[in-house]
Amino acid sequence: MLPDFSSPQDVAALRRRAAEIVADFEVRERAPVFSTSDPAVKSDEYFLTSGDKVRCFFEEEAFDASGRLRASKDLSVNKIGHALHDLDPVFARFSHDPRLQAIALELGVSDPRVYQSMYIFKQPHIGGEVGWHQDATYFFTEPHSVTTLWFALEAANRSNGCLWVQRGGHRTPLRERFVVDGAGSRLERIDAMPWPEQGEAEPLEVEAGTLVVLHGLLPHYSAPNRSPVSRHAYTLHFVDGGAGYAKTNWLQRTAEFPARGFVEVP
Repeated sequence: MLPDFSSPQDVAALRRRAAEIVADFEVRERAPVFSTSDPAVKSDEYFLTSGDKVRCFFEEEAFDASGRLRASKDLSVNKIGHALHDLDPVFARFSHDPRLQAIALELGVSDPRVYQSMYIFKQPHIGGEVGWHQDATYFFTEPHSVTTLWFALEAANRSNGCLWVQRGGHRTPLRERFVVDGAGSRLERIDAMPWPEQGEAEPLEVEAGTLVVLHGLLPHYSAPNRSPVSRHAYTLHFVDGGAGYAKTNWLQRTAEFPARGFVEVP
């Protein structure tokens, strides 16, 4: 963890821009919901085609039985994804930072390529649970190289759904892969090792401005947020451009829209 990595001004700029994106977002009749508990949600075309776009997804509990929002739109969106770092000027300025390049190089990633960005709201009262998972499940490379940068934009603690990790868990095998191919999309179990017991989980309680760096094999989760306080965060997922990026990963880039690094290489 790197406390005070992001300045209060940068944190405020990201939060302000996220609020503008949500304000401009038009709620559809079949509103997109993000869920980690329902695999069918990740089979939805709106999700699977969002890798090169800026799209909003609602919390699972945002709607009542009749399909109406229980709260205002700004208190109902789960996240914005997945190409903020490339398509939005405010998030692009924040994401393409030489300091992030230095972190990647220090971790042994010689050619970092950022594939995904997400702004996560973890809304008050309805912020959804994100169960135990490893980020390499969704960004499989050979060898494993995906790394997550998690920027706290508000204080995160046990009451509002902070991250929990298994210390040393990055040494455990990859348990699942999210595969997209001609047969559709699915979560495949590839190793029988169980997820950690609750007693093995350690909370990452942090203040706004903190940067948390997560190894792609590190098991982590976050509990639901039932508190009256939100838990905003911004995340980036990058891989080593020299590693083999699986063609069955859900997020693919094209030659016209390639995954870029944190700094422009001449």
